[in-house]
Amino acid sequence: MAEHTPLKNITDIPAALMPVMLALADVSEKLAQTIADGPLAGDLAAAVGTNLGGDGQKALDLIADDAYMVALKDTQVRWYASEEQDEVVELNSAGDLALAIDPLDGSSNIDVNVSIGMIFSIFPAVEDKDASFLRPAREQIAGGYFIFGPQGGLVVTFGDGTMQFTLDTRTREFLLVERRVEIPVESSEFAINASNYRHWPRPVRAYIDDMVDGTEGPRGREFNMRWVASLVAEAHRILSRGGIFLYPGDAREGYKHGRLRMIYECAPIAFLIEQAGGKATDGIDPILDQQATELHGRTPFVFGSANKVDKVTTYYDLPEIETSALFGKRGLFRG
Repeated sequence: MAEHTPLKNITDIPAALMPVMLALADVSEKLAQTIADGPLAGDLAAAVGTNLGGDGQKALDLIADDAYMVALKDTQVRWYASEEQDEVVELNSAGDLALAIDPLDGSSNIDVNVSIGMIFSIFPAVEDKDASFLRPAREQIAGGYFIFGPQGGLVVTFGDGTMQFTLDTRTREFLLVERRVEIPVESSEFAINASNYRHWPRPVRAYIDDMVDGTEGPRGREFNMRWVASLVAEAHRILSRGGIFLYPGDAREGYKHGRLRMIYECAPIAFLIEQAGGKATDGIDPILDQQATELHGRTPFVFGSANKVDKVTTYYDLPEIETSALFGKRGLFRG
């Protein structure tokens, strides 16, 4: 009997990255089944600690991290940087790749049956383990995510378009369903955690105010807000339907640069989004033109349909009076 292969239609995957992608897909297929089992698989949402960034860890966070790390030891991954690990781990001293991973994104949603996922980024390895990741985000050679939800899937780029695979629940294989994903240009959806409104910088408040004002505001149309608290789910919706996602830095202690990590979350999602025709910035500058200065460093993050992301940037260039709450309805330049 032929050996089970978790990825089909794999001719579009670079040969040098094939063992890594197969290992990631194999673990992800098994995790998808565990997650689908819900409480039958145990208390996956049980709190088990706190990571270096201060985020609470769930049982499945650590289960996933360990499973990916073990599977990647037999590949060309030398350096393994995980959101759940304090430092970079060496897996294969002869390897020539560096892989960054958020082994379980959106884990706060484990127990409520909402889509969650895994995010990964691959760089060429250099001798210094930290320097393999503290580098311009455009030096990624692969970036993507696995999504675990009503449909399981893989969305990945190797620098030549964004590909989408769907998990066939009968064969437990990821099948290529779209070779070049393109983000729709027009959409009436935006995603932001509105409970933090009072802490946002003025340009972000003004941008959101104008969408909430709908047909009565300077944008002259109605918009709908979405918020899942799972970056993978947010990215998947935007790749499918367009729109925009915003997680700005804000005035709260510890939130100056937002809460999303550059290496494990923002850089790979930005890579996918740009390859699908969208844009990703920190509100002003492209994410892929930046680099992290520390392994668990954070950055504000805005991504989605290119025209919408560009619109956010224009709000940072407006006169201060135009972004003041006192004059929020005037919209002299905001239309």
